[in-house]
Amino acid sequence: MSVPVITRFAPSPTGALHLGNVRTALFSWLYARRHGGRFVLRIEDTDRARSEPAHEAALLAALQWLGLDWDAGPGRDDLAGPYRQSERGAAYAAAYSRLEAADRAYPCFCSSLELELARKAALLAGRPPRYAGTCAGLDGAGRDRRRAEGASPSLRFRVAAGPIEYTDLVRGPQRFEGADLGDFVIRRADGTPAFLFSNAVDDAQMRITHVLRGEDHVANTPRQRLVIEALGGTPPAYGHLPLLIGAGGAPLSKRDGAASLASLAQAGYLPGAVLNLLARLGHRYADDGWLEVPALVAGFELAALGRAPAHFDEAQLRHWQKEAVQHAPAGVLEAWAKGRVPPGAEQAFVAALRANLLLPADAAEWAPIVYGELACPPPALGALLAGAGTPFWEAALAAIAAGADYEALVAALKATGAKGAALFKPLRAALTHRLDGPELARLLEVMSRSTLTLRLEAAHRLAAGAP
Repeated sequence: MSVPVITRFAPSPTGALHLGNVRTALFSWLYARRHGGRFVLRIEDTDRARSEPAHEAALLAALQWLGLDWDAGPGRDDLAGPYRQSERGAAYAAAYSRLEAADRAYPCFCSSLELELARKAALLAGRPPRYAGTCAGLDGAGRDRRRAEGASPSLRFRVAAGPIEYTDLVRGPQRFEGADLGDFVIRRADGTPAFLFSNAVDDAQMRITHVLRGEDHVANTPRQRLVIEALGGTPPAYGHLPLLIGAGGAPLSKRDGAASLASLAQAGYLPGAVLNLLARLGHRYADDGWLEVPALVAGFELAALGRAPAHFDEAQLRHWQKEAVQHAPAGVLEAWAKGRVPPGAEQAFVAALRANLLLPADAAEWAPIVYGELACPPPALGALLAGAGTPFWEAALAAIAAGADYEALVAALKATGAKGAALFKPLRAALTHRLDGPELARLLEVMSRSTLTLRLEAAHRLAAGAP
């Protein structure tokens, strides 16, 4: 009987959820859903100084907006919880006791100054700056003496010599030497658990089978495997994802796109756009077109994860946003227009301009063009409008007055001898004060006759030389 797939996402609530974090969450969620498994959300809030409830609330809201639901986690606790590390002190204490009883962990009384001096000495000698094992051989009496002197010990995990080997889901076979790791701290002198320890204990107790995370955690993996095995557990399969990079190959920064998920949502980017972009950053899909969520799930394979850094491209984000807009239910876009167009006009507005809407800001830009009272055409368009000639504008006004539709309007203008750009450019400029935009036929479907008439009259006055 196969073991069910259980993945997890374990963010720290110390700031906004940025795109690198979100990609990790997405890949973990996709893998769990692909295999009918479970996706666990765990909050690693042991950084007391920086963790804030507001950050956690924003993090949960961002994942919910994206559609990454969790099977266990905050609000969905089960017997493996709780799912906030700040509430798991008893689990860590029990693990410490087991490791000490088995002589797999021991108290270390070395001060920060002593450790720093030893580190510098090792570096000067060309050796790896690992712990020298100063306290590894202290007996009970020695430990009691140090405690009586007022020393508060950290707790170190005892690493045996020998290889630590595993196959990374992304990077392939990995090998580390225990002698190179040194005995590492699992509980700090102030009693708080080290990140790599609490992370390992949680993965073991929550029966996590697969961990996808950033390559900056590679050095933690051999240590965490040792801890889990010492506690009698089976380490999960680890896959370390290359970092996201921006322009010029530098690590992604806020300046070139590492914005928070919340800021993208606030700007009007749709969940589907973010999903389609991130699912392809470091992962290959056979279909490079728009994919709905079920297709993103069905096409996700660990074998398709790449080893090279993934390039974030804001142009690609905008590409997928354009795709998302074209596939979005009309009601989503009508919400962008609400309050900007006359009541009841939202549906017609979106139907006519969908191809030209990328973000809510575009709806805000086009609403007054379609429904508002534009001032006189800008001087930059004056020569174009005047050059069309008064017969052109008289024909346009007559056609509109007669109730002509777009085809009839164009036919009336062609009768004046105008054709091609000489017909469409001045007509668009007169109606929108722009040289580009939605199809004129679609615009005429939503612009009122009075608005059309006023704008054509302004162009006619320009051509006639009237003020």
